Amino acid sequence: MTDDAPELRASDADRERVAEVLRDALAEGRLDMEEFEERLDATYKARTYGELAPITRDLPVGAVAVPKVDMVKKAELSDGSWAGRIVGGEGSSTWGVAVMSGFQRKGRWTAPKRFTGVAFMGGGEIDLREANFADREIVINCIAIMGGVEVIVPPGVEVVVRGVGIMGGFDEREESVPGDPGAPRVIVTGLAVWGGVEVRRKPTRAQRQALREERRRERLERREQRRELRASVRDEQHEAHREMLEDHRDMWRHAHDPHRKRARARDDD
Repeated sequence: MTDDAPELRASDADRERVAEVLRDALAEGRLDMEEFEERLDATYKARTYGELAPITRDLPVGAVAVPKVDMVKKAELSDGSWAGRIVGGEGSSTWGVAVMSGFQRKGRWTAPKRFTGVAFMGGGEIDLREANFADREIVINCIAIMGGVEVIVPPGVEVVVRGVGIMGGFDEREESVPGDPGAPRVIVTGLAVWGGVEVRRKPTRAQRQALREERRRERLERREQRRELRASVRDEQHEAHREMLEDHRDMWRHAHDPHRKRARARDDD
């Protein structure tokens, strides 16, 4: 990794590339388990390229290139904090319509101040987990007629549901969950007739990756503990076997001691 712009924010992809280098180093025996865990923890805590640089400096293929400042998009510089995801502007999409079909808004996009989704005998998905926000408060207006709209929000976002259901309904389970400081507020409103609008809270891709990494770390720890236990049992078995051999040697020496043989012979005479 170069030091041209160490203060630049590192992305989730940068951290994952460093984590992959560490996994390879662990598999090749360049790092022991304790070093791997320490460096992996530092990787996921790193916010800038300057903090990532020392982690793989002594490992092969450990460079993570720092992009040129004039080519870095604002979304790529975001460290995942809410301040970095409230970008202003008009939004990259303001409506979606599904008539006996479906529509999706997901991935890296900018949710506008007001988005309208219409599903007539069809379905729509509005996924905000990887999205940026045009404002700190956005409104998602859903019209579901004999169809459904699913709104997916990341953890930490405050959700307010104000929709009206006629022989249909709006899911309000996520409404009572408090938001993180500085997180955007998502207001879900509209009308559901013989249909439904569902609000679901799901982890982001980075959070899922961190959870998988944590589970992998736990599996490695359990595997190491089992290996140590087996080694301890083998050591105990070896020690018991060694003591048994020593006992047999002592018995043989005692039985074949020439002084004891001569003494027994005199006693017999």
